Amino acid sequence: MGNEHRLLWPLVCLVLGTGLVAAVLGASRAAGPQHGEVAGAYVDIREVPRAAAPPAPAGSEGSSGTVTVECGRNAEGHWNEDNLVVSPGLRAGAHHTHAYVGNLSTDAMSDDASLAAAATSCAGGDRSTYYWPVLRRLDRPGTLAHETSAGHGNAGEILPEAGVSVEFRGSPVSKVVPMPRFLRAITGDAVAYTAGTDADVRARWGCSGFPDRSTTDYPRCPAGSLVTRTLVFPSCWNGLDTSAPGHRSHLRFPSAQGVCPQGTFPVPELRVSLSYAVRAGTPFALDSFPEQRHSPRTDHAMFVNVMTDERMREVVGCLNEGRACRT
Repeated sequence: MGNEHRLLWPLVCLVLGTGLVAAVLGASRAAGPQHGEVAGAYVDIREVPRAAAPPAPAGSEGSSGTVTVECGRNAEGHWNEDNLVVSPGLRAGAHHTHAYVGNLSTDAMSDDASLAAAATSCAGGDRSTYYWPVLRRLDRPGTLAHETSAGHGNAGEILPEAGVSVEFRGSPVSKVVPMPRFLRAITGDAVAYTAGTDADVRARWGCSGFPDRSTTDYPRCPAGSLVTRTLVFPSCWNGLDTSAPGHRSHLRFPSAQGVCPQGTFPVPELRVSLSYAVRAGTPFALDSFPEQRHSPRTDHAMFVNVMTDERMREVVGCLNEGRACRT
């Protein structure tokens, strides 16, 4: 080997070594964010304190009914990176993947007319759209098209929902009024990790079999228990708007006692509950914006009410009359 080759050989080795390291890291990251890259603790649900007793049941002035809408578990495979509520008209505006039940047409280009004409996974003809960020396991790479399309650090095998519950509840202190058709709603804060405040953090994480324990961290559940997410939407409407700049001011949350802020009216409270079969010890995390580092505090969900006025009146009647209804 000539002198010039002796001089070049260390450089070649360095380049090849760097490429090999990059390839190894790339293959590793293809399985999803590593455990250390996820913001937020994983806590044993058995170490989470028990929650305080819930508010007293609705009195004679309240609306103690419940309405459960059967919408399936996304067997239709409805996923995309759009967000009709926050980024209408912008393809892949979410920069992470959402899973849907209800309206089967929902994407960034949907409008009121297209939603009203679409098919739905919900019983009773409810064409509303309900959606949330997917949950992924971090120890397996995603191989299907919908698992690899998001980018922005969102990778790994998507965990299917083992259960999806869509439920409307009344108010403990008053009767509720109908939601307007095409009302847009959001719960949670997709930028909570960098926002520096938990003011809009709403999702609660838990494990099946532990109904009185919940956390804003990722739970570690014992064998045989499902990981759960509960997302409750604001239920005090300003009486005027179906959407608003910032997507929040037209809908507010009631106080802990269930009282709506002045100038707002109680509407049915939407509660979306999700569950996942996750083997104990398996690392998992939400899809998120890159800078949010998959923090559990960034969990969020969106809703567009596409019930007919007649169907919404039935929901309100059931709640105000204190009945338990199911479609």
